[in-house]
Amino acid sequence: MRTWSLGAGDPAFLTLAADARLAAPNYVNDHIWELEFAAGEPPALALHTTYGLRARSMRLFPRFTEAGRSVSASTDFAVPARLLRFYPNFLELTFSPFAGLEVAYEVRVPASYIIAGRVSLVNRTSVARRLLLEMCALLLPLDGHVMTHTQIQMVNVLVGQTGGLVPLLFMTGGPLAGPGPHPSLAVALDLGPGASRQLTWVLASTDSHQASFDSARLLAARPWDAERARIELVNAAGMLDIQTGDPDWDAALAFSQSAAYGLFFPANENLPFPSFVRTRVPDQGYSRSGHGGDYPASWAGQSPLEAYYLASILPAAPGLAEGLLRNYFSTQEEDGAIDHQPGLGGQRARFHAMPLLASLAWKVFRGSEDEAFLSEIFPKLVKYFWAWFSPSNDRDRDGLPEWSDPFQTGYEDNPMFSLWHPWAQGAEVASMRNPALLSMLYREAQVLIRMAAQLERQEETRLIQKQAETLKSALQAAWDARAALYRYSDRKTGVSALGKVLARQRGPGTIKLKQTFEPPVRLLVEVQTKRPAAKRPQVTIGEYVTKGESEVISGAQFQWKSGGVVATSQQVHGKIGRIQVKGVDAADKVIVRTLDYTGEDHTLLLPLWAGVPDLQQAQVMIGRAVLDAGRFDRPFGLPACPLLPTPEAASVNLAVSLPWNQLVCEGLLAYGFRVEAARLVARLMNGVIQNLKQNRAFYQYYHAETGNGLGERNALSGLAPVGLFLQVLGVQVLSSTRVRLEGKNPFPWAVTIQYRGLKIVRGLEKTEITFPNGKTITVTEPGALIVAA
Repeated sequence: MRTWSLGAGDPAFLTLAADARLAAPNYVNDHIWELEFAAGEPPALALHTTYGLRARSMRLFPRFTEAGRSVSASTDFAVPARLLRFYPNFLELTFSPFAGLEVAYEVRVPASYIIAGRVSLVNRTSVARRLLLEMCALLLPLDGHVMTHTQIQMVNVLVGQTGGLVPLLFMTGGPLAGPGPHPSLAVALDLGPGASRQLTWVLASTDSHQASFDSARLLAARPWDAERARIELVNAAGMLDIQTGDPDWDAALAFSQSAAYGLFFPANENLPFPSFVRTRVPDQGYSRSGHGGDYPASWAGQSPLEAYYLASILPAAPGLAEGLLRNYFSTQEEDGAIDHQPGLGGQRARFHAMPLLASLAWKVFRGSEDEAFLSEIFPKLVKYFWAWFSPSNDRDRDGLPEWSDPFQTGYEDNPMFSLWHPWAQGAEVASMRNPALLSMLYREAQVLIRMAAQLERQEETRLIQKQAETLKSALQAAWDARAALYRYSDRKTGVSALGKVLARQRGPGTIKLKQTFEPPVRLLVEVQTKRPAAKRPQVTIGEYVTKGESEVISGAQFQWKSGGVVATSQQVHGKIGRIQVKGVDAADKVIVRTLDYTGEDHTLLLPLWAGVPDLQQAQVMIGRAVLDAGRFDRPFGLPACPLLPTPEAASVNLAVSLPWNQLVCEGLLAYGFRVEAARLVARLMNGVIQNLKQNRAFYQYYHAETGNGLGERNALSGLAPVGLFLQVLGVQVLSSTRVRLEGKNPFPWAVTIQYRGLKIVRGLEKTEITFPNGKTITVTEPGALIVAA
């Protein structure tokens, strides 16, 4: 593996946690650490955690003292720390706390409850030196006590207590209680010219003194070099070493692969294969219930959009992506339904999985070329596809299903449906015909047809082909040529219209309208209140004051919305004579409006990914929407919703979601826009790199105009798009002896990819592939082909 040399101004991701490929991380009791170069009090090269909010803080750092001067922060070192190697559970740094004293500092997390470090010191001067090495442990407990010196079995250790844990620091070399201002274990070192010394420390945090001591002492006795070699071998087998000519890109692509592996947890009784969490940071990892059912959304299961994105970040690990698919199939019902977000804590979303699983399966198959796997899952995917057309998902049985929940859409902040923001419309998601859903279903149908052709089972897809035609017809009807975009529309009328306010009033009473609508309209009733617990009103919509059919919107149909409650009518109305409102306070504000279907967001670009528009439509859509700087073409990627309803919405609607950008970018590639796709990838990478440099973190989203990180820190959806970069480059590594090439390199520099002895140099005009057996092949043709040793 490559040796890096990353300093303070370089991209960095410094989170450490147990690696599911090398251990069995504990899903309900996982200790996650992060390294700081010079932060905190005191400033130090410190590892910190909160044990999943069971402590205010726990910090570990080395402190060096020579000739009465002590240093602990990288910025105070004679040579500041530089990062040489990084894996999900391992970091290696080098620095010189004092001139001529070279230190190699390695840290690893072998299990969820334990962290260890090795300090290797070399005196590079020609004079003898005497110094003191302290390992400091600062615990700020929520309960219990700070770290204090004690002896167990005649061994000096530090012990603390917080949140039911007993952290215990053990150190080799016969340490004593440190003399410094912080709790520490200290070893005095005499180093002659050229002399070296190694010391190991271990912090174990179990539920008892004895268990922590036994665990720490046992780990300290294990051969460090053998453990390190194992870590390096596992990562060499599962990561692509990508050299682009831009060291920032190289680091971001490598950190993303490492961070992605760090999100996995092993299979358990709830899921048969390893699954992932969305983020893994020091404040997470502890379940008070003991089973994970109380975890927030970021730890509550695998969603299809995130699974699709994660699979692309780890192109060298098709087995993990296959396991994610099998987790979904483990929830499949007899009618074909699959849960949208099954979790390791037994969590279930209880609505049908977003239609991306066939596309994910095809991506896995293209990487593994395992036809037995494809043959096994094909009938399950067919049942899953048809479950989307059941009455629970296709409520009016017109062959055009609807979403059931905003979270199912993968874009819960959509102003059309969101209930969390005062500026959002808050319409019922099932009331609309959604181009993104229809596009995903059309794409799933096309993928199933490809699978059938691969398996020579085309006769099984005739009805699927017919259904695909129905979906495509509906999408073509949703095409707005003036806007160069597909539009939302009413699920019953198929009309996409601008919404307008029909009436406003204070308190209960009858609103008289006497209006006729052609075509009929669907209403949105919102009650705004300043009371912390709003009542659920009852609203009656009638044609005339004394006669005609009426629709009653009961209190149960209203949903809590920021600032009040909101409900969408289940019927469309051609004539409205009166609207009667009951069950609201006199000060409450009632607003009745028709639904607005004209919002623009990144999901409406999905027909490109699905291959729905013809070439001319695609060119218009790309030129006037995707590449329009007034709409989606922004400095750091395609924003979620470029036309802001209010300035307060900017942090949400100008958020760049990399998974959605990946789908659109794959659409650009499908229509031959490789240069434009490369430009989009570069913009996404710029946002990722900016935050790795400034904040040493990935983020859930990136601001489309500034690149600033938004949302959750170190989230899966903010990892650099490794797989997308390779797709745009036109390279897919199938194994160390097989490579798929397509198109030309659209980037301004040659790219080198190394994997298990395989070396690919993708230049601007030719590609040179050297296989592990020494055979070299040069390719100059831009067509799609597979090159094998």
